[in-house]
Amino acid sequence: MINVFQPTLGDEELAAVKEVFATSWVGKGKRTAAFEQAFARHLGVGDDHVMSVNSCTEATFLAMQLLGVGPGTDVVVSTVGFVSEGNAVAAQGARPVFCDVDPATLNPTVDDVAAALTPKTKAVLLLHYAGYPGDVVEIAELCRERGVHLVEDSACSVASRVDGQACGTIGDIGVWSFDFGKVVVAGDGAILHARDPELVERGRKLAYLGLEQTSGYSQANQTNTRWWEYEISSFSRRSVMNDIQAAIGTVQLGRLQEFLDRRRRIVAYYDAELADLAEVRTPPPLPSGHETSYYMYWVQMDAGIRDEVAQDLYERGIYTTLRYPPLHRVKAYGFDGRLPAAEEAAERTLCLPLHNGLSDADVEATVTAFREAVRARSVVAGTHR
Repeated sequence: MINVFQPTLGDEELAAVKEVFATSWVGKGKRTAAFEQAFARHLGVGDDHVMSVNSCTEATFLAMQLLGVGPGTDVVVSTVGFVSEGNAVAAQGARPVFCDVDPATLNPTVDDVAAALTPKTKAVLLLHYAGYPGDVVEIAELCRERGVHLVEDSACSVASRVDGQACGTIGDIGVWSFDFGKVVVAGDGAILHARDPELVERGRKLAYLGLEQTSGYSQANQTNTRWWEYEISSFSRRSVMNDIQAAIGTVQLGRLQEFLDRRRRIVAYYDAELADLAEVRTPPPLPSGHETSYYMYWVQMDAGIRDEVAQDLYERGIYTTLRYPPLHRVKAYGFDGRLPAAEEAAERTLCLPLHNGLSDADVEATVTAFREAVRARSVVAGTHR
């Protein structure tokens, strides 16, 4: 099966894990700290602005907690995003208010966000769809004008930038994912960046049970002779990254440019080979000054054939998907209303395989099968032009 997402892991990553095993320390330690520092350099920020946790979902939950999101507050959330975003808001007792998106880019416009703001809005939480930055600069300006926080879900945008500034550092908080399907893979794990380093200092305690000291071992033979005792400042969870994940992630981060180059070539091939397919719309070109991480490649077609095309490809050994179904349709969030652009896009959009491990033959097979499926289904549906 040709997969939509797939990690690229090899001997370097295995060697890094072996080094961790040799130390007999596989928890959070020196390698985790080194990974945080490497990622800070990648973003172009100071070490005190970043911290690691065990997943991007946890980082999003933590972001809501750090910003004081809670009962009686609203958070504007792009409806095209992962379910972890809605969960992070609702779990704090706040109300997720979903906003619409541009139907072509699947990113919210600044007008979409402005239309969803309420007098109770505490924060805006948006995803950079497929790694495309979208209107993040304009949305950040709007948030500052309205006195609300901006949280960037940068799970898709590990290398995305606007005029040289990394996505995830434009708002107040940004979070990145390193799960099995991302551009940089660590098995799992995440980074949280905060513009205010005091939030990171608080976050480190919240990510380790609210403990005032994180390790009895580090306190041994110091002023506290009973180093095994502890105090807590909050009733928090344990959600730290570990040295196994960090070792893999550090190697992967060093390979990032290699990964981006391969993804860029695949995207260029898709663009060129699908340009004459009148029934299909490919991703729009990036605005000037924008850089993407090439995380996903999405195509849009008549809603009447999308599902059949996906099934045809699956039967030929090519897995496709829709990322992400609109969150405002999830009944548990209690959103009452329609977001027509997102709803239309959800019926027309399909993500084709895009990852570093795709061979040229895989990409060619995907294009051939996709073209044939679209043309055949369009003729049957009477939409062929």
